Amino acid sequence: MGLVTDKVALVTGGAAGIGRATAKTFAAEGAKVVVSDVNQDGGAETVRMIEKAGGTALFVAADVAKKADVSDLIAKTVAAYGRLDCAVNNAGIEGKIAPFAAQTEENFDAIIGVNLKGTFLCLQAEIAAMLETGGGTIVNLSSIAGLIGFSGLSPYVASKHGVIGLTKNVALEYATSGIRVNAVCPGGVDTRMLDSLAEQVTSGAQSATDMMAPLHPMGRIGTPQEIAELIVWLSSPRAGFITGTAIPIDGGYVAQ
Repeated sequence: MGLVTDKVALVTGGAAGIGRATAKTFAAEGAKVVVSDVNQDGGAETVRMIEKAGGTALFVAADVAKKADVSDLIAKTVAAYGRLDCAVNNAGIEGKIAPFAAQTEENFDAIIGVNLKGTFLCLQAEIAAMLETGGGTIVNLSSIAGLIGFSGLSPYVASKHGVIGLTKNVALEYATSGIRVNAVCPGGVDTRMLDSLAEQVTSGAQSATDMMAPLHPMGRIGTPQEIAELIVWLSSPRAGFITGTAIPIDGGYVAQ
């Protein structure tokens, strides 16, 4: 028996990185998985990887910043598998690095639209589906940028702080409805997003690993699989008394 045997799990932003690792881990632990992303090729590849390993998965394209897409995503999940038990709101973008005074409205709107509004829209639709079947679990992807500030990343920091606020509030509102809601706050992780940030900061002079590893007390960055393991555990009955939390998984970064 896996941690989430016979559960139905949805992972947004599942085309790569933490989302792909999470979708694969859900499947390995016994869940039927719905993978969603705007990147259709990457999402389809995640599904192929799950099926090749003997799991069950479905890809549904969706832009989480659009309510119609989110509604369609949840409807297709329920149509395919009859219910929604576990949801992971992972879809996110980093945007452009710039001093606060130079940040554009367009960059702010894009980041807030995906990272915060997208989480809001997904939460609403996921909770509605879970209430129909007696409950479920939701994990939102925040960041250490949801706990502390980072120069040049004000819209991203605002969005990830907002995700933690939503997590706490929604967890309280549905604590007696069988729905647990938590957030995870990764530090530097070996993903495309970290590569993009490193490229913006160093113009390619340093890799993401070289730039970020020394900033973490453990002397390295994390792996997508390490984040996935926490997410799936939080979604399992073994974490049954945990709700409303924002858990750093950062090699000690915010303990400094």
